[in-house]
Amino acid sequence: MTAAEAPQGFWEKFFHLKEKKTTVRTELVAGLTTFISIAYILFVNPNILADAGIPKEAAIASTIWIAALTTAMMGLAANYPVALAPGMGLNAFFAYYVVGTLHLPWQVALGGVFFSGVCFFLMTLGGLRQAIIQAVPQNLKVSISVGIGLFIAFIGLKSAGLIVPDPATFLTLGHVTAPPVLLSCFGLLLTGALMARGVSGAILIGIAVVTVLSIALGLSPAPTSISDVMSLQLPSMAATFGQLDLAGAWHYGIFSIIFTFTIVELFDNMGTLIGLTMRAGLIKPNGEIENIDRALTTDAIGTMLSALFGTSTVTSYVESAAGIAEGGRTGLTALTTAALFLIALVFAPVIGIVPAFATAPALIVVGGLMMTGVMNVDFTDFSEGLPAFLTIIMMPLTSSIANGFAFGFISYVLMKVLTGKARQVNLVMWIVAAAFLVNLALRG
Repeated sequence: MTAAEAPQGFWEKFFHLKEKKTTVRTELVAGLTTFISIAYILFVNPNILADAGIPKEAAIASTIWIAALTTAMMGLAANYPVALAPGMGLNAFFAYYVVGTLHLPWQVALGGVFFSGVCFFLMTLGGLRQAIIQAVPQNLKVSISVGIGLFIAFIGLKSAGLIVPDPATFLTLGHVTAPPVLLSCFGLLLTGALMARGVSGAILIGIAVVTVLSIALGLSPAPTSISDVMSLQLPSMAATFGQLDLAGAWHYGIFSIIFTFTIVELFDNMGTLIGLTMRAGLIKPNGEIENIDRALTTDAIGTMLSALFGTSTVTSYVESAAGIAEGGRTGLTALTTAALFLIALVFAPVIGIVPAFATAPALIVVGGLMMTGVMNVDFTDFSEGLPAFLTIIMMPLTSSIANGFAFGFISYVLMKVLTGKARQVNLVMWIVAAAFLVNLALRG
């Protein structure tokens, strides 16, 4: 065996490249493509966590480390070309509801994330995760994603300054001629145009361009030395590592935070994994997904590690589809993406200077992408359509993913009962709806 053949042989033995009809080069290119598509989270997530009071340097470090570690775990354990990182929607629920609305310390919120990871792990071992997903009606599954998308877009519009509080109408249009607002609008249009043209990394490019323009216009501090761009001293997680408050999370209540963390991640991650594995050809003729137990176990462990590191829940990213489209079929794609996450640690100072109005367009665009699911909601049967609508609309209007869940699940059960279709409600839906009803009653 030649020196050139040796590395190929190692990767082949570990990732079964020939069986998956791929090569080392293809996997490396796919990993780079996935990283470019997902790298925006390195800028967006720290800003959201900072809004929850988490020190930004620690938020940057925890975001990068957890993304790198869990993506590598997914590649090595499940042999999936799938990247993981703190999930959009989950980070918004963490920062703006648990911390912002409920006024709980971010340490307590991290405790809730940890307990949800424990729930995932136990449910995975018992085979309950897929059973629960199958029990929830398809319309509600879809409306959950759509509602979270609207909530994320709502946060983006506020960060951009496009919508502001108003004493008479609650919300109104912001000062659209203000430079930060104009830059956000430009970033939104630029990102949208690039995505429409199929440009890889469109969201990341939009963030970069707006940041550069904000520096040029004096709206953001400009780097003054090479150390402002690159750092030999990696950002530290010291302020967040191990700071989760388990007792506080348990004392506050299971249904208010732990249950909702669990449910949101449950549907978000499973839906993403099913879609990605289908695109990667990892579903067997009998419908069984290859290594799904390993993937779900990785997700559960990753969730617990998220809390330990000091960030919101990690989840599989649909942007991994970009790498799969480039031919990525194995865990070598994920391992490549993980390595690039680690390299990003050196450029952490750049992440720190990105203003919130530069990442706002990313939130709006991601929200728009998640809205596409509304086409799959069946509104012809109003006993299905009304609960779906309430799920969607209550999330942004109450600034709470949990409230969207509550109104959707409760109204679904009640509508079926009132329309003589109670037999369509399974036991799981009765239990979940009852739990949400008790939670709303306790909150007054």
